[in-house]
Amino acid sequence: MAGFFSKMFGLEEKADFKALLESGATLLDVRTKEEYKQGAVGNSINIPLDSLSNNLSKLKKDKPIIAVCASGMRSRSAVALLKSKGFPEVYNGGSWLNF
Repeated sequence: MAGFFSKMFGLEEKADFKALLESGATLLDVRTKEEYKQGAVGNSINIPLDSLSNNLSKLKKDKPIIAVCASGMRSRSAVALLKSKGFPEVYNGGSWLNF
């Protein structure tokens, strides 16, 4: 039943982000370059959401991707875009401050 409500309201199942990162997942920060320069997680890569579709070649489809931004809204859009482009394992990590 919880899965039904999660899908209905656009909520995502919680993933073990720490384990994913330890196993080689990519931490994708989709904030603007200016936001990224003000602070970021050291092992993340920055591809702003507005240029993500033009930079898909910088990401690997065979590795999990955890998208982050300031609040979780842009990262949610990034997840939807990546899944529509055939990336099989993509997660919304919410705010980069969680990492």
